[in-house]
Amino acid sequence: MLKNTKQEIKSLQSHELDHIIQMLENDKSFPERTISLISQKIDDAVNQIQDIFNIVKQSDTIPLNEIKENILPIIKVASATPHFFHLFFKLQSSDEYTYRHNIGVGIIATLIGKWLSLPEKLLAKLTIAAILHDIGKVKIPLEILNKPGKLTKVEYEIVKQHTILGYEILKKSEGVSEDISLVALQHHEREDGKGYPYGIQGNEISYLAKIVAIADVFHAMSSNRVYHDATPFYIVIRQMNDDVFGKFDPTILVPFISKIMNSLIGNKVLLTDGSYGVIKMVNPYDLTNPLVQINNKIIDLSIEKSIQIERII
Repeated sequence: MLKNTKQEIKSLQSHELDHIIQMLENDKSFPERTISLISQKIDDAVNQIQDIFNIVKQSDTIPLNEIKENILPIIKVASATPHFFHLFFKLQSSDEYTYRHNIGVGIIATLIGKWLSLPEKLLAKLTIAAILHDIGKVKIPLEILNKPGKLTKVEYEIVKQHTILGYEILKKSEGVSEDISLVALQHHEREDGKGYPYGIQGNEISYLAKIVAIADVFHAMSSNRVYHDATPFYIVIRQMNDDVFGKFDPTILVPFISKIMNSLIGNKVLLTDGSYGVIKMVNPYDLTNPLVQINNKIIDLSIEKSIQIERII
């Protein structure tokens, strides 16, 4: 009887998620009701990933089927949204950051994978890997993870161990592929060899880890945390753009920045001089400095260097 009840609940959940996707496809205006439904599903995923992390902390094994059945469908729905920034604001909350970050990185990495036209099977691997990229943090003391201030050198070295610890947990978990395990190990490695834990570079880093690295940094910088507020949008996007030919793979990062900036066309923005405007066009040769309409005047931010986008409204 219980088994049948669980199957019925799962069927209802699946039907509800399919219904949300259909609503997204049929109504490009992105109504408030749809935003609310997706937000609730993201909250559900955050709660479920917290439960899953607790299971891993106690058992050292990954409940992969639960992730596939309960988390992946939610991320599929969230990544189907036509308006990236409606979704993005929901992922910025500092509440339960540790768990929300894993869902946020899962969604952003999935979007990047779609934008790169990854095959479905590889995309599914990427999503799982992104959700679990920080799983090694279950082995890091909470007083260090939640410290409201700068870590000491010793504490930082302890935190860096989460990459190796996560890899070890994933390696011994049934059904988890090497591709997924490597993302936990390598998502802090960098193209220039200045990452950790091993300082590898370029082609030594797995492709999925390179994608997750970008999603990880973008979400972390853009989120409110216990020890700092979210970094202003223009600083996040400028910093990542500056890292195109250093820390990150340009074949992944350039399409990512391009998609984000082009998704902003038509959006209202607050500028650093306190004025409000609407993004009208993105310069393909200067992605981070679009043309903005302020009242009846068009401002080219690639020329007006003293003005930047503070945040998206």
